[in-house]
Amino acid sequence: MDFSNLTAKVYELLTVYGIKVIAAIAIFIVGRWVAKWVTKFIKRLMAKSKTDETLISFVGDLSYVALLAFVIIAALNQLGIHTASFVVVLGAAGLAIGLALQGSLSNFAAGVLMIIFKPFKVGDFIEGGGTAGTVEEIQIFMTQLKSPDNKTIIVPNAKMLDGNITNFTTKGTRRVDMVFGIGYGDDIDKARQVIEGILGQDDRVIKEPEPIVVVSELADSSVNLTVRAWTTVDDYWSFYFDTTEKVKKQFDAAGISIPFPQRDVHVYEHKE
Repeated sequence: MDFSNLTAKVYELLTVYGIKVIAAIAIFIVGRWVAKWVTKFIKRLMAKSKTDETLISFVGDLSYVALLAFVIIAALNQLGIHTASFVVVLGAAGLAIGLALQGSLSNFAAGVLMIIFKPFKVGDFIEGGGTAGTVEEIQIFMTQLKSPDNKTIIVPNAKMLDGNITNFTTKGTRRVDMVFGIGYGDDIDKARQVIEGILGQDDRVIKEPEPIVVVSELADSSVNLTVRAWTTVDDYWSFYFDTTEKVKKQFDAAGISIPFPQRDVHVYEHKE
């Protein structure tokens, strides 16, 4: 065996491929550093434009993965590995995965749209996706709500954007609509004065727009008075419950009846 020829060939291989390996490693290290720098630069630009933190994180991660993929392909090319077929296989795999995860991708797209257009934010009470609750977290694929009775509700983002979204918090105030029925024999003006007195003494009632008390319906067994008053979002339910109780108590004190369903039974005695 000619060891001199074998040694020469080993040196030749190390010289040719060793340089390629070193160059590929250098491309990967420098390229990864550049990918990180570009990602940080993109995040800083988005932060200066006051973009949502969730979107900043998502775009940054996506940018880094895309740049790193280009770096890996460049390093493989330096080693002499043909990446054309590799890219085709990767594209086909990506298409297959995309078709398999079609629902998830639609949720992903809806999540990006919600982060960009901000129909609601964390802490808002909303109605959407067939449910209602306070927004706890907005994720890329789903939105987490907390129901009024403290249940966690997970709604896919695509379903959330598929219909109307009602945001009860955005404006800061809400109109409280209430209906109180009185008997046909009761004094309407007296009942109105009682309700207006309750509203006038409650600091939670916003003065503008001015609250109103009107006769809205002559029902089968009652004259219905509709009350419309404005209050803050935070005071809505406490005001609603307190006012309901106060009206009942003060109607009782003023001798104003509140009709309720009842049935009169007449018994006839037949003599034989």
